Amino acid sequence: MDVGENVKIIDSREENKRLIEQTAAILYESFKDVSEAWPTMEAALEEVYGSIDKDRISRIAIIDDEIVLGWIRGISMYNGNVWELHPLVVKTEFRGNGIGKALVRNLEEQVEKQGGLTIWLGTDDEDGSTSLLNIDLYEGLHEKIKNIRNIQRHPYEFYHKMGFIIVGVMPDANGIGKPDIYMAKRVLILSPQNRKINKTFFKDRPRVNLSFKETGLTYKFT
Repeated sequence: MDVGENVKIIDSREENKRLIEQTAAILYESFKDVSEAWPTMEAALEEVYGSIDKDRISRIAIIDDEIVLGWIRGISMYNGNVWELHPLVVKTEFRGNGIGKALVRNLEEQVEKQGGLTIWLGTDDEDGSTSLLNIDLYEGLHEKIKNIRNIQRHPYEFYHKMGFIIVGVMPDANGIGKPDIYMAKRVLILSPQNRKINKTFFKDRPRVNLSFKETGLTYKFT
């Protein structure tokens, strides 16, 4: 199935326990064989409930107003200038149908509304899914990132297609030779909060057209 009119992306709300329980189940099932981050359903439930806070963005994709297909969370950092994307999960039987992409796009929209500038994420390699496993990342790091290869469907390639770039790695984050790959994407906006920042940023750059959604106007900087 494709993401269509029958799929909605909404806020995760504490009072809707049924949807929260489904979200926690997706989180637990998605990570139980690859990470110890949420080893039990109880831990997954605690994580989902903890995502419902003023400095968090917690969005779920649902169908027929009652079945959760996926979940994404944003965490505010650096006084709201940067938001961490963590985690993104989609129910197994609905993967490959654009739901993950829709959730990421929706998070970008929500971060824009909050006046955020950048979204970042960490995506681990603990099992040799990329060419960065079990090599010395303290030498020639730039070339190793430049020539990274996706060996076993590592999610960094998904995020790259969504406009994220690799901005660094943390060697040995998950044990010797098992790095965390850092990726980021600028959420370029012309909200009232950030208009001055963006004008300064583009002052000495080639002409760029940017749309200001609230008015429909197009601003040009040279």
